[in-house]
Amino acid sequence: MSLEKTAADYSDLLYKICIVMLRSEQDAQDVIQETFCKYLEKNPSFTDTEHEKAWLVKVAANRCKDLLRFRLRHPQVSIDTLADSLITNPDQHETFIELLELPLKQRTVIYLYYVEGYQVKEIAELLGISIWAVKKRMQRGREQLRVLWKEEWCR
Repeated sequence: MSLEKTAADYSDLLYKICIVMLRSEQDAQDVIQETFCKYLEKNPSFTDTEHEKAWLVKVAANRCKDLLRFRLRHPQVSIDTLADSLITNPDQHETFIELLELPLKQRTVIYLYYVEGYQVKEIAELLGISIWAVKKRMQRGREQLRVLWKEEWCR
């Protein structure tokens, strides 16, 4: 598959995953660019399109993790600024901010499951963790969101 077609097919998916993990448009764009550079450099062969997509997601997720380690010493973009630029529906604004406030491990699996539509087994393979770890992270993330929403309703 050509780079142009690959970029056209997977850029949006990679961008969304990187935004959820990094909370920065600029960093997400950098990671996507680096992912496609690695794609060109390695020139991997894939058995099918799902294998290719999984490889790209894995490379992007790993680069996001590297960048997060680096960013511990650097200032981050405010969550409100990010949400304002990504969410057009005002009803989704607060939910998106609450999702971004979850710990990275929980935020990533919840996003991949509910927004991107991946199954638990696929998420486990993409992130290189067990199915049970995915389920536990989703459970913890949902519990934290429930607590946040309950606090809002009680106000």
